[in-house]
Amino acid sequence: MKSDEFTEQVAGRADVGFDKARALTEATLQTLAERISGGEALDLAAQLPEELKAALTSAPETAERFGVNEFVRRVAERAGVDEDTARKGVAAVMTTIRQAVTSGEFDDITSQLPQEFNTLVGAA
Repeated sequence: MKSDEFTEQVAGRADVGFDKARALTEATLQTLAERISGGEALDLAAQLPEELKAALTSAPETAERFGVNEFVRRVAERAGVDEDTARKGVAAVMTTIRQAVTSGEFDDITSQLPQEFNTLVGAA
């Protein structure tokens, strides 16, 4: 999947314009990289379009521990949107990631997230 296609899918799922979808995508990936191990963030980056990798590759090796509300708050702040838009954006990005990477990789990512993230990630 190419970067523009990824962003267009996020835009459609989150019901936002292309530029806002790009901001939400980058913010979500950056926040996800903080929440999962650095090695897992690099594994995810390897399966995503080149333009999206930078948001994942600067993560520390040790994952931070925070819940869904903090995840959404960070995405909202980074993307410059309200929390409702951020929540829709995170769900859209995670759904698009699920389609863009192998099921094993997606399972590896979600295994590092608490069950409360299922509200954003959805059922497998």
